[in-house]
Amino acid sequence: MTQKTFAALVADALPHVRELMPWDVEEMLVEKPDLMIVDIREIEEYNVGHIRNSLHVPRGILETACDWGYAETIPELVQARDKPIVLVCRSGNRTALAALTLALMGYAEVYSMKTGVRGWNDYELPLFDADEVQVDIDEAEVELNPPVHPDQMEPKG
Repeated sequence: MTQKTFAALVADALPHVRELMPWDVEEMLVEKPDLMIVDIREIEEYNVGHIRNSLHVPRGILETACDWGYAETIPELVQARDKPIVLVCRSGNRTALAALTLALMGYAEVYSMKTGVRGWNDYELPLFDADEVQVDIDEAEVELNPPVHPDQMEPKG
């Protein structure tokens, strides 16, 4: 089996998933009242700033949350196979892989939000913290763009 990078996995998934920009999602929220937004980031990320009324389902448990018979099962999500679902993460990469997975699991109308929550914030749409207080756009910008440290970079040579 050929080894692939995360970027290559995402690139392979993208032709098979539908993507929406944040402004498209904003419109869909008005046009489709049954639209479900599923935020697949880790709890720490979600608590910093999330889209109001989004369902938090970390990527690590997404598949079991979407199926019956697991401790992680979320009935609302299992029963949403025929509803429109928009997956969100920080930048839109994790959701590309997750959208492909949900499509394979039989979800009929699943989308990945391109640019993720960072793009939502850049478009100046509201984000809310763990207490459901609206987050300042500039503060969210800092939190949504964590630095990559030197030891996280590929060694040269």
